[in-house]
Amino acid sequence: MNGMTIGEMLRACRGEWQGTEETLTKAPSSIVTDSRQAGEGSLFLALRGEKTDGHKYIPDVLQKGALAVLCEERGAAGEPRIVVPDTLAAMQQIAAASRKRWDIPFIGVTGSVGKTTAKEMLAAALSGKYEVFKTPGSMNGQIGIPVSLIGLHGEYDVAVIEMGVSLFGEMTRLTNMVHPDMAVFTNIGDAHLEALGDRPGILRAKSEILQGMRPNAVIFANGDDALLSAADFGRKTVLFGLGENCAVRAADVQHCGESLSCCILAGERSFPVTVPAYGTYMIYSVLAAAAVSLELGLSDAEIARGLARYETVGRRSRVVKTGYCTLVDDCYNANPTSDRAAIDSLASLSGRHVCILGDMLEMGGNAPELHRSVGEYAAAHGVDLVITQGELAKYIAEGAGTAGAHYSDRASLLAALPALLHEGDVVLVKASHGAHFEEISEAVKQLS
Repeated sequence: MNGMTIGEMLRACRGEWQGTEETLTKAPSSIVTDSRQAGEGSLFLALRGEKTDGHKYIPDVLQKGALAVLCEERGAAGEPRIVVPDTLAAMQQIAAASRKRWDIPFIGVTGSVGKTTAKEMLAAALSGKYEVFKTPGSMNGQIGIPVSLIGLHGEYDVAVIEMGVSLFGEMTRLTNMVHPDMAVFTNIGDAHLEALGDRPGILRAKSEILQGMRPNAVIFANGDDALLSAADFGRKTVLFGLGENCAVRAADVQHCGESLSCCILAGERSFPVTVPAYGTYMIYSVLAAAAVSLELGLSDAEIARGLARYETVGRRSRVVKTGYCTLVDDCYNANPTSDRAAIDSLASLSGRHVCILGDMLEMGGNAPELHRSVGEYAAAHGVDLVITQGELAKYIAEGAGTAGAHYSDRASLLAALPALLHEGDVVLVKASHGAHFEEISEAVKQLS
């Protein structure tokens, strides 16, 4: 399918057009919110943010050959601008119109932890039979999803859309763009507690996805999660997990370093899979992918073939053999649930286990205690050394007791790394994205 034309976008958002009639018949070559990424044929979405205003860069993107601009300010006569009261709202209207053009299954993926991994695993599994569109990277929010949907074109059989929220009401806006035919709930854990309050609050926020789903839509939920297994979604619900209550389960689960193997059980069906994925928690993404694939009619062999194609994305549990130590680069995000899962997974790798942990953001008023609990968990589960840096991370070191070592600033930690880490160590680096621990991961790679 061809991409939306500028004229179709104009009608969808009911904007004011300043350009030529000829331009209205053309589809943009790319959809960008960053002026540095604009080029010949781009549609530039001028957003006002906390740090900058995209409207300042409109002359620059037009000089680069942008096809059109979606913005809130009128320009010189003849400039190719769609002028609207609110750029973000217009983006979401255009995205919803783009979604309506597609008569293929759309699968929404939500949850507290593991959304991107589950999205990638599901896309891999479905690729055993279908051409799959998936939202790029972690483009899962109020801006990323509209950008993905507006630019959607090509030949696809199914779409997998990661849907992330941190506030009440956000999922309502997302689901009214995506209108998923199926939804996957990975888990309900301690994330975004500052705004959502507690786990039941998190479930309520995620469950807003139902507002954009038809009554015959299908829900796939982690049956080992207490809140999800007890939830009434008002639709056909398939539970996946390790418990006997789950319709899609795994047996003979084996974690061998950077791969996972198991036998998928679903009714009378039983088949083995091997996935190139590190982490004990990865079994839930595998089971979610298998459950959806079975619902969409894939054979056992097609599912196994697709899962074998899985590749991790970015800095999520990426295992790197540096030649000096084994680095588990997992510094994209962090919360108590994902930190504990990452600590559990270290057991599958041989060597002295070291965790370098940073702040877990948006934890609300209980942040110190939640951080301390992670340190206690690490010490109780055999981690030999817990190194921390960050205002909240100091509580992790406190919780780790004699295994903890806190550094008040980044420079001190980086300077101490050569003495702290030994050849053959297994080193987990994990923190919320805002802590920028990728600098520490890169420093670990340089040790020799």
